[in-house]
Amino acid sequence: MTPVSSRRDFILRLAAVTAALGGGAALTACGGDDDQPEFLYGVASGDPLADRVILWTHARYPGRDGNVTLRWEVAEDAAFTRVVSSGQVTARRDAGHTVKVDAGGLAAGRAYYFRFSAAGAHSPVGQTRTLPETASELRLAVMSCSNYPAGFFNVYADVARSDAEFAIHLGDYIYEYAAGGYASAGAAALGRTSEPATEVLSLDDYRRRHAQYKSDADSKTLHARMPLIAVWDDHEIANDAFSGGAENHDPATEGSWAARRDAALQAYHEWMPIRTGAERSRIYRSFNFGNLVHLHMLDTRLIGREHQIGIGALAGLEGPAAQAAATAAYASPARQLLGAEQQAWLQGQLASSTATWQVLGQQVLMGRMEFPVSVLAALNSTDTSPAAVAAGTAAITAYLTAKATPPALRTSQQAALMNPAINPLLGYNLDAWDGYLAARETVLATALQLGRKLVVLAGDTHNAWHSDLTLKGLAGPALAGVKVGEEFATSSVSSPGLESYLPLPPAQVRGIFESVVDDLRWIDPSRRGYLRMRFTAAEAVGEWVFIDTITNRGFVATVGHTARYTG
Repeated sequence: MTPVSSRRDFILRLAAVTAALGGGAALTACGGDDDQPEFLYGVASGDPLADRVILWTHARYPGRDGNVTLRWEVAEDAAFTRVVSSGQVTARRDAGHTVKVDAGGLAAGRAYYFRFSAAGAHSPVGQTRTLPETASELRLAVMSCSNYPAGFFNVYADVARSDAEFAIHLGDYIYEYAAGGYASAGAAALGRTSEPATEVLSLDDYRRRHAQYKSDADSKTLHARMPLIAVWDDHEIANDAFSGGAENHDPATEGSWAARRDAALQAYHEWMPIRTGAERSRIYRSFNFGNLVHLHMLDTRLIGREHQIGIGALAGLEGPAAQAAATAAYASPARQLLGAEQQAWLQGQLASSTATWQVLGQQVLMGRMEFPVSVLAALNSTDTSPAAVAAGTAAITAYLTAKATPPALRTSQQAALMNPAINPLLGYNLDAWDGYLAARETVLATALQLGRKLVVLAGDTHNAWHSDLTLKGLAGPALAGVKVGEEFATSSVSSPGLESYLPLPPAQVRGIFESVVDDLRWIDPSRRGYLRMRFTAAEAVGEWVFIDTITNRGFVATVGHTARYTG
């Protein structure tokens, strides 16, 4: 049988076993003739600070490829009678006709209006705000995984009309696949076929893909409504990327990884309202919402991540030599996800902060999503034959039965199943923090030692999760299981989740995961949506908002689950 090599293989195998178990047009402004520029992709703002914010747009003269000189304005009113900051900037051809302004001279904790103009043509008017110097409450909308061909961005539409003050995007803002690739089955019928039609590799490819996503009406509405704080994940470059390559990059046929990465990052900085420094690859940064929340946006994908370990090798399914190598890497105290520089920066930020809440905005699940090796070994391929399904079903049933049996009443076989020396728990998704034990332990131990109230925000999986964050005890058994914080993980904007793999009712999927995974408090395995986070000095409240469709412009949004954490 073919060994499990990825989390998708694992989920496909689990699918067989579990089956056996039972308004944007108004936001496009343009000139009336060829002498006036078009603002086809609206406006956006992002990376707010207490006295400034990044403003973004794209401007181009119809039928011409030259630079466009623009005037930008920030005002206290929508009529722009009280302009507080303004200047000139050029949308340059060599930046894909995009432009960003770091608009300063603003007051803290204030809402503003902004626009661009040239030759009598005005961009749409955007709304933005600065960070507060003091705050008693903060409202965030947290999103991830917005795949254009998979369906409409109804989540963006709902966030735009919500009471959120700031939007957070945790990555996979675009996807790199060719038309007809991942999650594209209904794209043609929805009028959402990917452009360019090929997989994106070059700078021009990435620019065109970003432009398509920014052309979406709901995207334009959201970006014009509130400032965005974003980080990339893998699909802004290529699937399952790490510092030296990606699962979805073949140098033999697709050229240099470094060239592709650099093209992707250039396009990202051109098309996103992110503050760009001298080094494009360095996007980790902090935002201080007064004395209430210190938000640390991390890069768990490119700058420091070591190559992922295969779950098949780690579980011993590919032979002793492969298992020995995987185990050595897995257990290495030097194994990096953030990289040494970013890790030291984060530790310094946590140590110096005086805010009530320390919040990590990052891409992948930090919570321990661990399955016993007995289950992983039974799920050793995507084989769906009756015999293979029966083996997987028996493994899950035996483990859950042993777990539910009081220790004194367990049989010898059940005792062995619950003995971590014999049947250790391993994370099935080693692309997440489960594949980087020492790196996770360092972050959590730092927060614990400093006495910080820690909340972690995550995306990536296309499903919603709420987990305790506990130490594994790498520094000693006394710390094993000690709770340090909680993780609130958002579902996807449009990318499909577990429901696309697991052919059984969501309640049963939820039951399996919540029963097997010790630190998991709740999961929704089937719906698209976003996470509303509200912080006060007393508590952090997460509300998972779900929409009922991404295949129709009309939708209904409901709160599917609420969780409170007091620290």
